[in-house]
Amino acid sequence: MIGVVSYGLGNIQAFVDIYRHLNMPVTVATSAEELAKADKIILPGVGAFDWAMERLNASGMRDLLDALVKVEKRPVLGVCVGMQIMARRSEEGRLPGLDWIPGDVRQLNAATASRGNLLPHMGWNQVAPSSAETLFRDIGDSWFYFLHSYYLSPDHPEHVLGATEYNGSRFAAAIGFGNVFGTQFHPEKSHGAGLALLKNFGEL
Repeated sequence: MIGVVSYGLGNIQAFVDIYRHLNMPVTVATSAEELAKADKIILPGVGAFDWAMERLNASGMRDLLDALVKVEKRPVLGVCVGMQIMARRSEEGRLPGLDWIPGDVRQLNAATASRGNLLPHMGWNQVAPSSAETLFRDIGDSWFYFLHSYYLSPDHPEHVLGATEYNGSRFAAAIGFGNVFGTQFHPEKSHGAGLALLKNFGEL
């Protein structure tokens, strides 16, 4: 069972619709009791880092999430801000993150804005996978939809599963650290490639 964490942020219904289309069991988790039934977890997110952490901390699911991910090692996929809050901290906010991934969240290169390319970075970018396993199994270089001004910078390059470039600023578009996965792009808005990636996660 894939559990989509509902804590007030993210495109919940889009994930549900995709997994139903794929004939994969899916549920929306709004409580710890519902979350406990999930074999795999999706942590969506839109908006600011601190706002996301505040909402998650107030959801009643934070402690169980930590246990399921860090102790039971259930696979989890964070999307956009849902991935960013898996880091230690963010340049965008003051609150600590979940600290599931060794890394910090940084703003996209300031030089990007100085060249007239204003943030947020919004639109379609090609992602080059560094591994043909896990999320990118049977997916080559493909186009995914982005909407963000910050990105997760892992401490270790080997945790980058896919990278992209925005006007000279290259950054991690997808990460993998044990059972913890994340995408800066929105697979639920990325048509065929996004569908394939979500299917791969569901089959881990």
